Amino acid sequence: MIYEIRTYDLKTGSVSEFEKRFGENLPGRMSFSRLAGFWHTDIGPLNQVIHIWPYDDLNQREEVRKQANSSSTWPPNTSEFTLNRQSEICKPATFMTPMDDREIGPIYEMRIYTYSSGEDIQKVMDAWGSAIGEREKFSPLAGCWQSELDGLHRFTHLWAYSSLEDRSRIRDETREKGIWPPRSGVSPIKMENKILIPASFSRMQ
Repeated sequence: MIYEIRTYDLKTGSVSEFEKRFGENLPGRMSFSRLAGFWHTDIGPLNQVIHIWPYDDLNQREEVRKQANSSSTWPPNTSEFTLNRQSEICKPATFMTPMDDREIGPIYEMRIYTYSSGEDIQKVMDAWGSAIGEREKFSPLAGCWQSELDGLHRFTHLWAYSSLEDRSRIRDETREKGIWPPRSGVSPIKMENKILIPASFSRMQ
């Protein structure tokens, strides 16, 4: 299983119309493969949308995209709003729950860490695998991946919260109790985060 994380930077004020057109055309696209989730940024880099697509492998991704692009419904007519597109192919962590219909938000936080090497990321994965069960008693991990293509040594994790206040409380409590973050012995060389809101048609709410 692989996941494609697509991030689009949009023109100011165009997010609502982009989501509307995307959602209107999505049923036709879903006949080829499913959408895991769709969000727009609320805090962090603004006017950005993120959509995540799971595939069996790169061959299925290529075939599905070929079929979808030859249909009359995809891609949606949104190019006028798009300033930049980024696509990243990622492998899910072994402890990640597959992305499906889940109501675990409505606030999501995406954190992107860049490490010096793939060996460092493996150390992080090992540490997380041992500790994630206890951490998820406080809030669910919506997704967790390491980059495979189009972004070297990137570790992306997506968390769901009921509110921003809930996020702050959980982060403080798990840190005070020594539950999180787990000790991996390595530190990222770059850290980013984004607060995300799911679109009405996202399978993850």
